[in-house]
Amino acid sequence: MIKERALLIILLVAVCTLITRLIPFVLFGGKRQVPKAVEYLGQILPPAIMATLVVYCLKGADLFSASHGIPEFVSVAVTALLHVWKRNVLLSIAAGTACYMSLVQVVF
Repeated sequence: MIKERALLIILLVAVCTLITRLIPFVLFGGKRQVPKAVEYLGQILPPAIMATLVVYCLKGADLFSASHGIPEFVSVAVTALLHVWKRNVLLSIAAGTACYMSLVQVVF
């Protein structure tokens, strides 16, 4: 009973994920013109999402704790500078995460 239910849930999630991945290709595939609103959202959403993530990550930084938020702000600076220098999202996020984890685990 439980195995069948788990399998059904996994199958349903997989189908829903597949459908959401296919919808853009069905709607805008081929030679159809992409609406201006979708183009605008494609340009504005990635920076807006990144800004939201930065705010979310720094909201818990306590300036009055022992570390004064230093690991968080140093890691954000490392991520930003590395991204400006190399223009590689994966590299900058991985380096920022490694910087933060090493600062929190080893230094502070």
